[in-house]
Amino acid sequence: MFTIVKDTEKKLREKSVPVELPLNAHDKKTLLNMVEYLKNSQDPEFVEKHHIREGVGLAAPQIGLNKRMLAVYFKKDEELIVHALVNPKIIAHSVKMAYLSTGEGCLSVDSEHPGYVYRPNKVTIQAFDVIKNAPVEIVARGFEAIVLQHEMDHLDGILFYDRIDKTSPMKQDENAISI
Repeated sequence: MFTIVKDTEKKLREKSVPVELPLNAHDKKTLLNMVEYLKNSQDPEFVEKHHIREGVGLAAPQIGLNKRMLAVYFKKDEELIVHALVNPKIIAHSVKMAYLSTGEGCLSVDSEHPGYVYRPNKVTIQAFDVIKNAPVEIVARGFEAIVLQHEMDHLDGILFYDRIDKTSPMKQDENAISI
């Protein structure tokens, strides 16, 4: 079980370092444990028993490791979306923006930060995927794209509320897709 680093800690604002490949056993195990943590966090009984919050994404800095690794785990319709990525890079993105109509949240952020975070609706990411044990190119849209970008921001010390317009946090962009 991990202890989640909170946004009040300076370490969460540091830029993460690239991970050397081939991946060592410790980093591989850590990343797979991050996926397992997310899976468990979506089980209501587990959440209640261990007093944790539900999450769909987790970046290594959130568990105290400033390494460029992230995990994503959620169900979209009937499809299970699972990523365990090392050194992810966005190589392309759409002009069309999207945002979560309920706003973004974060396991590291306990306080409320109302407002919309606009992100590209479609991203293409290159990374090494620990589950596939191979380099991958992921084309993600909508919710998946937002989650991946949110977690990648953590790798650069950026929190979702840094991206909320301070002067008009609830301003809606009529050209953006509401998810």
